Amino acid sequence: MRDLKQLVKAYDVRGVVPDQWDENLSRAFGAAFVQVTGASAIVVGHDMRPSSPSLSRAFAEGASGYGADVVLIGLCSTDQLYYASGSLDLPGAMFTASHNPAEYNGIKLCRAGAAPVGQDTGLSEIRELVESWTAADDTVTVPARDVAPGTLSEQDTLRGYADHLLGLVDLTAIRPLKVAVDAGNGMGGHTVPTVFDGLPIELVPMYFELDGTFPNHEANPLDPKNLVDLQAKVREVGADLGLAFDGDADRCFVVDERGEPVSPSAITALVAAREIARARAAGEAEPTIIHNLITSWTVPEVVRELGGKPVRTRVGHSFIKQEMAVTDAVFGGEHSAHYYFRDFWRADTGMLAALHVLAALGGQPGTLSALTAEYDRYAASGEINSTVADQAARTAAVRAAYAVEGTEVDELDGLTVAGPDWWFNLRASNTEPLLRLNVEAKDPARMAELRDGVLAIVRA
Repeated sequence: MRDLKQLVKAYDVRGVVPDQWDENLSRAFGAAFVQVTGASAIVVGHDMRPSSPSLSRAFAEGASGYGADVVLIGLCSTDQLYYASGSLDLPGAMFTASHNPAEYNGIKLCRAGAAPVGQDTGLSEIRELVESWTAADDTVTVPARDVAPGTLSEQDTLRGYADHLLGLVDLTAIRPLKVAVDAGNGMGGHTVPTVFDGLPIELVPMYFELDGTFPNHEANPLDPKNLVDLQAKVREVGADLGLAFDGDADRCFVVDERGEPVSPSAITALVAAREIARARAAGEAEPTIIHNLITSWTVPEVVRELGGKPVRTRVGHSFIKQEMAVTDAVFGGEHSAHYYFRDFWRADTGMLAALHVLAALGGQPGTLSALTAEYDRYAASGEINSTVADQAARTAAVRAAYAVEGTEVDELDGLTVAGPDWWFNLRASNTEPLLRLNVEAKDPARMAELRDGVLAIVRA
């Protein structure tokens, strides 16, 4: 029998098509989503993967069969789906597997107002309901429901999405900029032309053709090899900066005018500074900024210096969004280039972060490397993965070696050990036999020493 626990992850549904799931199963997920949320109407969108149109249509049919009216918005980025969920005040389903290879697909679900649906907020119940409809031979039969079927309608939300974002950042007075954008054949090729239309920007497009087979490179800019083409293009054309979007275009990575990557922590600090200034100008005494525990120490330092209040959370969008709701934070950022905005229903949007970078750079005469230098105060290792047989034993060994007198230790998310001018975090993957290490120190030599010392124990 198909194991749906392999398909339903902590925050989304994701697996290989058709081996792990297909239209019949997607139809069942649509019905289960409506039953669990009690929704009378939902919005559904999809990315450019070959399997996305049929899977999203089947989901919509399952939802309408259980009485929900379905608004189909077609091709969209994930943050465009969040815009639709927020502006229409409807639960939503986005069909995408983000940066995963072409044979994968998935669903990112949200409640009305783009509120997240994860294992603790409805996803487990949806999985259990679908399991109850699945027979031993893997056939899925959705029970009939004594309700009138809902309607299916289509709506274009791209212009509304662009206008909403452009209403949150003032770009009217920026100087002309040359911007190279690598869409990775993903949904950035769909959204960027509309969002950038009319701005004083010379756009240098790369891989804007929507192609879910990803013929040029993986649509995962977190992996440095997928930034190489953009870095070369920025240098070749003399661009002021480069932007790289992942497959569903909810994450954005930034490259400066030298072709050097700008760390997501530096972008988090830059955007936090702008959002703090805006909130304080509107009368907020101490605007709250959320950052996860493996963003740079620079972020809370900058937030405090500018009169804001930094709040540290676990890694993961559900934790960020939950803490933003509790604290009414204006902004949140993660090391993985997910950026969350109160004015965007606390959802993540790489495009809005990119517009903030354009506004900051275009509002002054200097270069991006000079602008971000003040937000890049430490040497960082980046995330390093190690395959291990026993995650707990290796973590305990690292703790024994480094959690000594004079250090601070916490286990908010994995093991974090901090000294006077350094810290590291070691976290276990939830889905793979991996330990993920992040190290930061005041100078590169100390960072390298810590990195190599911890890795030696992890990989012993």
